Amino acid sequence: MRTDRLVAILLLLQRREQVTAAEVARELEVSERTARRDLDALAMAGVPVYSMQGRSGGWRLVGGARTDLSGLTASEARALFLVAGPASAATPAVKAALRKLVHALPEPFRAQAEAAASSLVMDPQRWGSSRVEHRPPPRFLDELQDAVIRGVQVRLDYVDRRGTETERTVHPLGIVAKGPTWYLVTNTDAGRRTFRIDRVSSVEPTDDPVHRPEGFDLAESWREIADEVDRKRTPLEVQAVCTPEGIGKLRMGLGDRLEVGGSTIDGRIEVVIRGYNEYALAGELAGLVEWLEVTDPPGVRDHLTLIGNALVERYNRDSPDDSCLNPSPQPTQ
Repeated sequence: MRTDRLVAILLLLQRREQVTAAEVARELEVSERTARRDLDALAMAGVPVYSMQGRSGGWRLVGGARTDLSGLTASEARALFLVAGPASAATPAVKAALRKLVHALPEPFRAQAEAAASSLVMDPQRWGSSRVEHRPPPRFLDELQDAVIRGVQVRLDYVDRRGTETERTVHPLGIVAKGPTWYLVTNTDAGRRTFRIDRVSSVEPTDDPVHRPEGFDLAESWREIADEVDRKRTPLEVQAVCTPEGIGKLRMGLGDRLEVGGSTIDGRIEVVIRGYNEYALAGELAGLVEWLEVTDPPGVRDHLTLIGNALVERYNRDSPDDSCLNPSPQPTQ
């Protein structure tokens, strides 16, 4: 992490021309002692930095010197700060350091670097599954992310799920990877819309600016979209009560289709479970009867009764003789 701090200090000097150890400490959230040690380390490494004593003193670069770091291209700066965004696998400490670096970038790159850090969300779980699957990013991903970062509208040729191809002009707001599938979140004349990027057949950026809803946050917007999709995929809600020791089993089996409520008089816990239909959900819940009691709707209870009767009939009929299960004791020698 010290290397990140040294780079941050160097860029800070280029932007402000003069800084004090106290200012560096506040900016990088370290002690003044650490800040002074880092400034000394820059000087010892050959960076032309020096200190000025007195009330108006501080640290400066000799002659306003600049380094090759100021030669970052816009695309290089954006790529760097993608690492600081929510999609990154970097540690929180690395993300924090990179977010600090963005404030020291040359002004022309700063806005796009900040946009890059919030342009992508990774949601690794497939729809309706706990399995994570990876596949190569789709064609046009780079072009669409560039449009998001630059804040320009794009014209898309898009093939929907029925195979109908249309041309649309959209306002790109962000990109989300949901399991192996990539989505473009947009603003349109009809409101917010989401497009699968693997169904995009052409992309043409325009010079028209994106109309971004006030206060838009990609991660929050995606949570709303994902919740809406889940509700459509699992429209049925089951009311039930569960023993406290069974809640963990339900969480493992049902994931975010489980909502946990308050306790009942007998110490059990109220839960709401979403599913596709009564029969399918009864089949899922049949293995949880040790901990779970469905209270509503009646149709799910009826299916559970049928499943229970079928299990009793099957395994009573096919069970071995009692003599096999309880053999006679053998005489001791």
